Amino acid sequence: MAVEQQARGAANGATGAGRRRSRRDEILEIAVGLFAARGYHGVSMDDIGAAAGVTGPALYHHFAGKEAMLAAALIPVSEGLLAGGRERAANHPDDPRGTLESLIDFHVEFALANPAVIALHLHELDRLPDEPRRRIRRLQRLYVEEWVTVLTALHPGLPDGEARVLAHAAFGLMNSTPFLGGEVDRRRRAELLRAATLAALLAPTT
Repeated sequence: MAVEQQARGAANGATGAGRRRSRRDEILEIAVGLFAARGYHGVSMDDIGAAAGVTGPALYHHFAGKEAMLAAALIPVSEGLLAGGRERAANHPDDPRGTLESLIDFHVEFALANPAVIALHLHELDRLPDEPRRRIRRLQRLYVEEWVTVLTALHPGLPDGEARVLAHAAFGLMNSTPFLGGEVDRRRRAELLRAATLAALLAPTT
């Protein structure tokens, strides 16, 4: 599944399997895989073109350069996470425990489906120019606030700043997917990540 397709699916849980992948989708997916494996600076446009089986002019028809590819991968993902988080919060307006469980399910599934994109967020975000980087950071902050809202509801008296610490700790756990080996199957990995994250966020804070 292409990166942008996965990002759009993050908002509603859809797989997007029925959508016909465009050549642009395919090139972007290849670029993301190369960036994640070799690092952004370890990949050239020629490398991407060779892996995708396209020449330079054809590649530049779809993307202005590597920065455009990186932005095309990361911005829709951040938008999809925020939209998905808001949707799940809206589904449980009076049930903070239910909201938390739904948010965890959503994020774990996303992280397991997108380890290469997670790796780019962790290691390559600062390669972007100021405008797209600021846009992504803003989307990320808004997504964190969805978690802060539910955590402060679950832990009365918990300051917002401490709730943000807990949220970022949870993201660190769930976003470990790029570093997980293949010893445990995907279903069991999801179960373990969900259980560990829920236990951490429900633990007493005093």
